[in-house]
Amino acid sequence: MCSRIPLRSLMAAVALLTGPGLEAQERRANVAERSARAEAEGLADAFRGITTNGTAEDGLFSIRSTDVSTAPVAEAARRFLTSLSAEQRDRTTYPVDDDEWRKWMNQHFYVRSGVGFDEMSDAQRDAAFGLLGASLSAEGLRLSRDIMRLNHTLGELTDNFDEYGEWLYWITVMGEPSETEPWGWQIDGHHLVINYFVLGDQVVMSPVFLGSEPVHAQEGKFAGTRILQAQQDEGLAMLRALTPGQRESAVVSVDKEGNNNLTEAFKDNVVLDYAGVSGASLTPAQQDRLLALIGLFVGNLREGHAEVKMEEVRVHLDETHFAWIGGDGDEDVYYYRIHNPVILIEFDHQRPVALRGTLGSGPSKQHIHVVVRTPNGNDYGKDLLRQHYQQHPHPHR
Repeated sequence: MCSRIPLRSLMAAVALLTGPGLEAQERRANVAERSARAEAEGLADAFRGITTNGTAEDGLFSIRSTDVSTAPVAEAARRFLTSLSAEQRDRTTYPVDDDEWRKWMNQHFYVRSGVGFDEMSDAQRDAAFGLLGASLSAEGLRLSRDIMRLNHTLGELTDNFDEYGEWLYWITVMGEPSETEPWGWQIDGHHLVINYFVLGDQVVMSPVFLGSEPVHAQEGKFAGTRILQAQQDEGLAMLRALTPGQRESAVVSVDKEGNNNLTEAFKDNVVLDYAGVSGASLTPAQQDRLLALIGLFVGNLREGHAEVKMEEVRVHLDETHFAWIGGDGDEDVYYYRIHNPVILIEFDHQRPVALRGTLGSGPSKQHIHVVVRTPNGNDYGKDLLRQHYQQHPHPHR
């Protein structure tokens, strides 16, 4: 297993020595500095998890059997690791309790670890997508691939394939793929981050970051590709299904002037109280609509484990809160949050970044960010891992 910081420093040094010119070297040095600073600030505090008051609720998660085998996921991970060279495996594998889990960021400038799709052979890419395919639903795999394709579209629109492109995504594996011992994997890149923890036949898939700028490729290599439209439209439909009194509780603000997501990269310990209308105040039909909306996000997980997660969500339906910022018109931009003790979902129309020249400066439906979290200490499966170590002490830790 390798240590990330020395490897990162080495890679940055190599890039500077082999760069095409002074301007590029200065840009890379600035990127490395920004990346290291963001990481240092983000990891300054030990992991506690997202909570409503600074203290995680006890007893929400337990080690148990789900009766949904994870053997296909472990086998796919082994095939992927076997496809790598010894040098690639060395920089791709980490201990299961390594802080590498927390070292992810949506922004394109972040210096990442692991093996990149841009350096993989065709066979290695097939094995990497095999791991995603074994872990995700068909919809989850399609969405992941479309986000990668739209990153190529962004490269076309900006004529900048140094920073944007279909293959600028990296995979790391934490622990040894196993049907009994804890392990997991992560994909990290611009607008696509998935953390996937496995213990026995249990899976925790969070934090997850999904998005794109643009969300619709109107021309270019991947013309017609479009993502996150159901999540966008059904969120608005949920708001419109509320009574005037319920809507008054749900709407935090009608003004949507900036970015509103609160739990993106390096926000593992955010204290975020419930806001909006509660599930307990909804009618059965409204509750069903809310569950269907949550299912659009949870459904990116492979089918059996998605249903396990939805059962967990249903237990806390009365405690689930739906909050809204923005307007309710067809052309309006908005943010919404779904939050209960075991799931946190944020959907946000964001300000343009790379396409500011064509989209303007205000939030746009062509730039969407989605975050899915497991509150109360179980992002990255950390609460399950803690319990595992309590039951099965590991002397080397």
